[in-house]
Amino acid sequence: MKQKRVAKLSRFSEVQTAWLFMGPGLILLALFTFWPIIYSVPLAFTNYSVIGETSFVGFENFKRAFSDVNFIASIKNSLLYMIIVPFIQILSILMAILVNRKIAGIKFFRAAFYIPVVTSMVAVSIIWGWLMSSNGVLNYTLLSIGIINEKINWLSDKDTALWAVMFITLWKGLGYYMMIYLAGLQAIPSDCIEAAKIDGASNFQVIRKITIPLLKPYVFFCTLISLMAAIRVFDEVFVLTSGGPGNETLTSSLYIYQQGFEVFEFGYSSALGIIISFIIMFFSIFIFLFNKKGGVNPY
Repeated sequence: MKQKRVAKLSRFSEVQTAWLFMGPGLILLALFTFWPIIYSVPLAFTNYSVIGETSFVGFENFKRAFSDVNFIASIKNSLLYMIIVPFIQILSILMAILVNRKIAGIKFFRAAFYIPVVTSMVAVSIIWGWLMSSNGVLNYTLLSIGIINEKINWLSDKDTALWAVMFITLWKGLGYYMMIYLAGLQAIPSDCIEAAKIDGASNFQVIRKITIPLLKPYVFFCTLISLMAAIRVFDEVFVLTSGGPGNETLTSSLYIYQQGFEVFEFGYSSALGIIISFIIMFFSIFIFLFNKKGGVNPY
């Protein structure tokens, strides 16, 4: 009886300790993530703008959004941004396969590829902004080897600005997804690969027939989160181009920010946020359905 009481008190103490550690994080999450999301829903049906009276406007903000040329342009750019998703997944898998080898100094290469991930996006954007300026290293290198005939201001030219920012996003994200795929590769039983090689399978056949199929759950997860990140991209666009030239790099997240914190139309900004949330939800459901129908093996 005494032992049961001691065990019960021990479990109670463990639960209290767990809540003690989780509590501050949960409070911050509730205050700065869940509460703004919940509060934005009723706000989207008002004309709240900090200054002036707030009144209920029904679906007026949503009607305005679908006739707003700038918002349509921002959605178009955000959807175009999704082009990087397959590229970032393919390159990340190849990098993971390369760094999954047992060779001397491989830990250095893994760390080197991961450094961009832990570097601030603002710092990365500033460095790439300098590299891509008209007098930057990129133009100098391309002119030296004869790929271009004249300097290009990659971030100010309407034909290259969006692609340049997309490249920076891709470059920074490679290390993050590489580490996820590396974890997946190391979870694959070595017996499968060794058996295939004993049967005469080449390295390419091992990758195609064993590695890639067993990585499919990881591909599903990485595709889903990279797709969401592509639609919500903000930092690099805000730092490097502020949506310009014109609206060529204006993304949906940046436009929502501008409407909320530059124009102070929080009601309209909330409505735009809800529309973008539904777009992200649509693509997420599509990926889940693709997974369910056999595009990706279940876990």
